[in-house]
Amino acid sequence: MFYSRLQRRHNIHQNKSLLVNLNSTTPITTIDPRYLSFSIDISVLAGGFWWEGSEGTQRGLGTQRVPPLDLNQEKLNLLVKGLGSAYVRVGGSEADNVTYFTSKNMNSEASPNALLLTRDMWHQLHDFCQRNALALMFTMKYGLFERRQQGNWQASEVKALLEYSQEHGQNIDICELGNELNAYWAFHGLTSQPSARNLAKDYDTFIRCVRQCSPNSKVAGPGSAFWPRIGEAIKPLSNISAPFLSYLEEPLDIVDWHYYPFQSSRSPVKTRAATIKNILSPSSLMDYERYSRQLEKLRDQYQPRAQLWTGETGSAQCGGQAKLSDRFVSCFWWADQLGRGAKIGQKVMIRQSLIGGDYALINRQTLKPNPDYWVSWLWGKLMGEQVFDVHSNDPFVQIYCHSAKKVGKCTLLIINMSANPKILHCNGFGAKKKRFEITADSLTSKKIRINGLKPKFRNGKVKLSDFPKLSKLNLVSPYSINFWCFTV
Repeated sequence: MFYSRLQRRHNIHQNKSLLVNLNSTTPITTIDPRYLSFSIDISVLAGGFWWEGSEGTQRGLGTQRVPPLDLNQEKLNLLVKGLGSAYVRVGGSEADNVTYFTSKNMNSEASPNALLLTRDMWHQLHDFCQRNALALMFTMKYGLFERRQQGNWQASEVKALLEYSQEHGQNIDICELGNELNAYWAFHGLTSQPSARNLAKDYDTFIRCVRQCSPNSKVAGPGSAFWPRIGEAIKPLSNISAPFLSYLEEPLDIVDWHYYPFQSSRSPVKTRAATIKNILSPSSLMDYERYSRQLEKLRDQYQPRAQLWTGETGSAQCGGQAKLSDRFVSCFWWADQLGRGAKIGQKVMIRQSLIGGDYALINRQTLKPNPDYWVSWLWGKLMGEQVFDVHSNDPFVQIYCHSAKKVGKCTLLIINMSANPKILHCNGFGAKKKRFEITADSLTSKKIRINGLKPKFRNGKVKLSDFPKLSKLNLVSPYSINFWCFTV
């Protein structure tokens, strides 16, 4: 009954036949070669509090402690290699509560619940990055939970870790200070929230430290959290991005932000719950673009040389929504945000998370890829760095176009969020070469098909040529994600 209601809703204001025009092969923007990137949460890496098995939250964290992640698992490396080169961000809520092995106060600060980043973990992380062509983005500890300390942040802990890494030839490609510092009020209590002025002062100290101790590293900030519908949430407590950037004296390389379009049932505050209806609603996709435009204006005004990155994103806050974030329905928002983010100028999109939680690309316990993994895999194979301007006249069918990996070709990404098939007429494109279509038996299916076949690794590899060829008809299947390849 639910699906029949959903279909009736989707029949309103829809076109059976769509037209897409490629008016120019001059790109409107370009993306980083590592555009589709991902995170490993510090809680998963170092064995902190995490979401699996948790029914609620404790100050932004799950309630269950997990063992440290073993990065030497052969299957994990195989799956990561399948996604191609990327940035891997190590951050998350416990990034401000972790003790580094280089800290002079390591033993005296330890508590029963302390999260410790050991020397072995740090070396294992860098080895993992090196063998899988990953560039490391690391969230450094801010950790000033007492307001009277803020504005006088001391760089000693960060400096020691940076110096150790330099001595051992370990690259930290991107450094950022603190995790979602505009949401300290939610994670650590109202009295811990830094003011924009004090935060800018501490960030200036941080930037100078990184420039001195790790001169090849870039610096990102402020990594502010934006909520669906309400943005930076409580004014004037947490809407600090604009004043922070205005107070900042040192230059940033990257202005980044965090965004989840939905909230899971674990979340204590829900401005847009993760439901099938919300995930497949075109209006749910628009907040991302609105907040991105806000950040772009601030970047242009205060940090015009900095790139704009989505530094953390996933389907639903607080670990993702069970039986939705790890199912086929999640593919629709993910495919759209990849396409939309590239089109509006985001240079990098960092997915939370690579492994761990309902929103993971890879299931932590089984090491099986979730449906969003295969969207990511096809994107990496078929979508190039140049972004072209195309539009859809049906809100339930989102369309994006990039250059292909091979010169002289382009790829059209078509996301049909409706229960109806569509006929798509393409003008300005060359000959159609190949089609790849992701479908599933149901929206809540854990398994997807590419061109009707379940993807599998054979002899450690999965290739585009593994999948049957589809006809070159202009038909777009109901509830499908499509990559159509053309000559230009």
